[in-house]
Amino acid sequence: MSTLTIASDPQDAAAAEAVETHHARLAGELAGRVALLLTAADGDPAEAEAVRSGLVGFCERDLLPHAAAEERTLYPAARDLAGARLLVDGMLAEHRRLTALVEAVRGAGSPVRAAAEAWALQVLFEEHLDKENTLVLPLLAGAPDVSLHGLLAGMHELLGHGHDDGRGPEHEHQDGPGHEHEHGPGHEHERGAEGAAAGSGGGCGGSCACGGSDEVDAPELDVREVPHAIRHATVFGALSAVPAGRALVLVAPHDPLPLLRQIESRHPDTFAVEYLERGPEAWRLLLSHR
Repeated sequence: MSTLTIASDPQDAAAAEAVETHHARLAGELAGRVALLLTAADGDPAEAEAVRSGLVGFCERDLLPHAAAEERTLYPAARDLAGARLLVDGMLAEHRRLTALVEAVRGAGSPVRAAAEAWALQVLFEEHLDKENTLVLPLLAGAPDVSLHGLLAGMHELLGHGHDDGRGPEHEHQDGPGHEHEHGPGHEHERGAEGAAAGSGGGCGGSCACGGSDEVDAPELDVREVPHAIRHATVFGALSAVPAGRALVLVAPHDPLPLLRQIESRHPDTFAVEYLERGPEAWRLLLSHR
């Protein structure tokens, strides 16, 4: 977990960690979709509309059901704990605001307005999840008369069962730029993913004599400033908004070979990879949806 939590039993600690893992996936996918909308709003209105529709669909399919599941399970139990009533009331109020922001994204009269509402949605959601991770979950996990594991039994909306999170940051470590190691599903695709990247014909952003060009007609997702805990989920979220025949430019702080393996594991033979720039400050890759 992201904070020190004294759990009443190991099952409760594991349950809290599972919720935090799902929170990272939700936050990452939302961030990826919002990043694409912000980019598209400045350029192609038709593309922006498609990205907006996908963003609203994600919220209705995953984000809002997750909030509703919390209101049915976690919040009633937390509200009964000493000193937690005002906290839970505030969290409920934020759920109402999140719902209103999703409707604002849906009903915005222009791509720029939709992007602004989406950015507000992302900021509020990330702050909301931070409170859940650092305040609500530790309260429940540490309460001797509350079984967090029991509360979450069968709650797919809270634990993310059935959603592949890519086994990202929880199953890898990073020794430094360009030295990331993968230990989760997708490791068996290492040879294929690296081969595809190395043999993808593409340029180097003008940094060598290969003749490549970094001028491409695709939205750009720069994850160099994205927290490592949600970086891969952010990319997966953005890729889920890229339709067949279109592409995404990914800007990473190092050669993202573990991420490429995860993409190939999740979407076999779906995305072609072309390097546009190979460091040293940034790696730019064109990910084309076949």
